[in-house]
Amino acid sequence: MAPHLLLVLCILFVLTGLSDTQLVSTVRHVSVKQGSSITIPCLYDQRYSNNVKYWCRGSFWLGCSTVVRTDHPKTSGKTSISDDINQRVFTVTMTSLSSDYYWCIMERKNEADDGVRLQISVSPGTPELYVDQQELTGVVGGSVTVRCYSSKLGGSGRWCRIGGLCVAVGHPGALDGTFVKLVQEQRETTKGYVLMVTMSGLMMENTGWYWCEKGDLQMPVHVTVNQATTTQSTTTITTTQTPTTHQTSLISAESITSQPTVTPSVTTDQNNGGTDEMQQEKNQRLEHTFFYLVKAGNAMLFLLCTIVSVVKFRKNQDQDDTKDA
Repeated sequence: MAPHLLLVLCILFVLTGLSDTQLVSTVRHVSVKQGSSITIPCLYDQRYSNNVKYWCRGSFWLGCSTVVRTDHPKTSGKTSISDDINQRVFTVTMTSLSSDYYWCIMERKNEADDGVRLQISVSPGTPELYVDQQELTGVVGGSVTVRCYSSKLGGSGRWCRIGGLCVAVGHPGALDGTFVKLVQEQRETTKGYVLMVTMSGLMMENTGWYWCEKGDLQMPVHVTVNQATTTQSTTTITTTQTPTTHQTSLISAESITSQPTVTPSVTTDQNNGGTDEMQQEKNQRLEHTFFYLVKAGNAMLFLLCTIVSVVKFRKNQDQDDTKDA
């Protein structure tokens, strides 16, 4: 193999290995009804708050088509992008949807860009996982409830904070100090199920992006927590009126109407949630360690390929000089 060709292959291999660097994170797969809109959050490392971010369409990073950028253009057709440097999240809103793969990408000076891929599936009928609205508002000390509708019972049911931890059905726990409980119910009016997520004892730091997860699908939801005023009371904010439901055999035995309060029993649930969070944090550390080991291995391979290419190139030159002599 020619030295220059070997070097090119090494470079392509390394660039391919750097396409998912954990510096940008988002949902993996969302299902959306045709004619509706969706907002996708992309979380990035705080070191890159002032860097340009962009939204790209295509199955592969190399060759994907840039749609919008945080510098220009911020709007293209029915797609727009905005960057919240305080939350370290840039969001992309699309009102004209097509099924395809997309990329959340962040530019880096003197380094390869960083990004992560997601899939958007558009269906003419009811999507496989959806919410009534992507934006919820609550007050400090209050609670919010979101209903995530699913067409299938199978698969895991979880509520996750973007770039953070998750709480699963049947395992109440805490996210950033706020109690979270999930209950799954079967809907009598339509074929399908609803995942009820309740966050209680809200704090200002709970403001941010979350997602419902069912199987391989996620649906992002933004929660805004405001300070309570003298005229406000701590009430539960829901996305819609409670539908007529009945519990299935796979659902938590706890009633959805029993709101958690600050009692020893809740403390026990939070401790159990804390144990789950510790395990998830451990898993994340292992994933990050493995990721950086892969990066280091790619760098070493690139260096080795470069050395081999240079040695072969010089050897070929010496052989050519010998023949000429």
